[in-house]
Amino acid sequence: MPDQYKKPAEEKGGLHTRNKHRSRYNFDALIKSSPELKLFVAPNKFGDQSIDFANPEAVKMLNGALLKHFYNLKYWDIPENYLCPPIPGRADYIHYIADLLALCNLGIIPAGNKIKALDIGVGANCVYPLIGNHEYGWDFVGTDIDAAALESAQKIITENNLTNAIELRLQTNLSGIYTGIIKPDEQFDVTICNPPFHTSQQEVEQANTRKQTNLNKAAADKPNLNFGGQSTELWYPGGESAFISKMIYQSSKSPLQCFWYTTLVSQKDNLHNIYKALEKVGVIDIKTVNMAQGQKKSRIVCWTFLDEYRQKEWSEKRWK
Repeated sequence: MPDQYKKPAEEKGGLHTRNKHRSRYNFDALIKSSPELKLFVAPNKFGDQSIDFANPEAVKMLNGALLKHFYNLKYWDIPENYLCPPIPGRADYIHYIADLLALCNLGIIPAGNKIKALDIGVGANCVYPLIGNHEYGWDFVGTDIDAAALESAQKIITENNLTNAIELRLQTNLSGIYTGIIKPDEQFDVTICNPPFHTSQQEVEQANTRKQTNLNKAAADKPNLNFGGQSTELWYPGGESAFISKMIYQSSKSPLQCFWYTTLVSQKDNLHNIYKALEKVGVIDIKTVNMAQGQKKSRIVCWTFLDEYRQKEWSEKRWK
């Protein structure tokens, strides 16, 4: 059974101890960073300042304000209908990955551009590289099958003077995940991924209807996703389990080119099949990292093909 490591009891919300978003949003401060957010802020039914989280434009404005305020960005925007991910959860993934790398580095988080991370499905928002570079100075390669998404991400990178830290690559093979992206003799310290977890567009719409209902909004026939998302971002034939199984198989073709392969797993019921797939390709170690944000629970599954000797050799050569 895979190992697990957990942080001590977290404060309100269950976010990582280094997560900048553990406290409630300070809308006054966010509006100072992004004055355009003010149009979307109003008292909620409890009399607290908030936004309408069912409004995609309001959510995008909030995300932009968070990225500018906490991560020193000058510019951030995404095209209409692209995934606008919640920033606190994305930051959590990055911080737990930092802890994962520290486990093999005497408890010290390796920082700086000597660390190279691969983001599978970087999307139009480029959020993981933006946060990872700001928090730890890591270099990133972001990949996607959507050329328009990469165009948006590249504008964000360029406008924020991050072209030396974040590189984008188009995945031209629709069946490829790592295949065709990891170059011969190239090494990554970690890969990250937030895989599509629905099985079809119909399932996406049904889930969104439930979300809108939970947000106390009257459901239209096909209401807009409050976090947006293209089909390639939201669903995959066979869903999350099938996508991750393909990831695992392809990772086994480059076993020594990455220290830790990792992926977010939204649906706990998929863990059994994921562990079986990992066992089948002969990984050396598996770790499952539990995360929580309010009532929402998820986890990161991490695997490596490096034995203890190779792990020590890797950290000494690349991280010291």
